[in-house]
Amino acid sequence: SNDLDTLSANFLVSKIRKKELVYDSHEYFTEVPELINRPKVQRIWEWLEQKMVPEIKHTYTVCHSIARVYNNKYGTDFKVVRNIPKAGNFKLKQNENQPKIILYQGAVNIGRGLKQAILAMHFIDDAKLVIAGEGDIKAELEVLVRTENLKNKVEFTGRLPIDELIRLTPKADLGLSIEEDLGLNYRFALPNKLFDYIQAQVPVLVTNLPEMSAIVNQYQIGEITSSLEPKILADKIKDALSNSEKRVLWKKNLQVAAKELTWENEEKVLIQIYSEFLK
Repeated sequence: SNDLDTLSANFLVSKIRKKELVYDSHEYFTEVPELINRPKVQRIWEWLEQKMVPEIKHTYTVCHSIARVYNNKYGTDFKVVRNIPKAGNFKLKQNENQPKIILYQGAVNIGRGLKQAILAMHFIDDAKLVIAGEGDIKAELEVLVRTENLKNKVEFTGRLPIDELIRLTPKADLGLSIEEDLGLNYRFALPNKLFDYIQAQVPVLVTNLPEMSAIVNQYQIGEITSSLEPKILADKIKDALSNSEKRVLWKKNLQVAAKELTWENEEKVLIQIYSEFLK
């Protein structure tokens, strides 16, 4: 069962047919932005979660912060299986052209720091912000770029086929994962794109949220920003692009991180979970 919105049906079927149920929680569902401003609806989902989750034996989620919340709340044993790409997915290729590439890849939705990143480009020269993806606010951001006269500094690629994205990511000079702290689900974010940047050995800039900052601090592969105010963000980006001493260290450490943070290592947890009832 993937996430809480599919759990009720699968939970009922597992009881009726006496089948094992595995719960794969892709996010902290009751704290998603779509629910935190709808308290009545949120309480319904929380009630359903309270009734079902404590009874499920085989559970896993996407990061340690969410696992700790569930385990403390329900006395469960959530394992952690992060969404990490396979080793060697990206063919490394440095950006040989100017301007330098600042890359955001993923959903173009609210709370991803994209408006602030666009406005930060007013203070950044010799670099281009590339936004690769589709989402609810893409049209709004395109209007913002035109209004702010930043068409020469910001490029929207739209949603790219995976083979094109794999070619684009390693060309970036800096990868952005600058989610805003919009409730616990965003606070505990550990986006796929962060691991894609790592596999492509691209230094990163992330917000000071616990899961992302823990990865950056552990491996020393980029910068952490405590503010998304455009001028402050621009200063962080410029330093990350131009500080040659830091970039040499980050590039060296990215090689280590890319070897360790692979699906080949992560899948062992998943195999163990399923092997418990497939013996």
